[in-house]
Order: sequence, then C-alpha cells, then structure tokens
Amino acid sequence: MKIPAQQYRCPLGRLQPQTTDLETIKQFGWRDQHILVVSEQDDRLDFVEREFVRRIGERLYGGKRHG
Repeated sequence: MKIPAQQYRCPLGRLQPQTTDLETIKQFGWRDQHILVVSEQDDRLDFVEREFVRRIGERLYGGKRHG
C-alpha cells in the first residue's frame, strides 16, 4: 500500500505576501516601514537622481567588487 507523502505546511506561510509583483512589494515596504528599494538604473530617475542613489549606495556599502 502506497501512502502519498504529505508536504509540511509551515504556519508562518500565511504571513508571507501572496503577491509576486515586485513594485507592489516595494511600495508597501516604503509606505509601511519606510524602506526604499531603488535601482541605480531605474528609467524613472534622471541623471542627478541616479548619481545620488549611486553615491548613497557606495557610502553605505562600498564600491563594486571586482573578481
């Protein structure tokens, strides 16, 4: 007799966001927790804003690593 293996369902799974739209997740992160996620290459930013984001990233986390 074969008994199908049951998958364990984590009780914390219901707390995870069900949406996979990254822009929506970023929006909620900013509105709820004031966490900003932005790419330096985002087309919505002009040159000055991109440079500002790049400089903040380098100041907080260092420059690009090679190798």
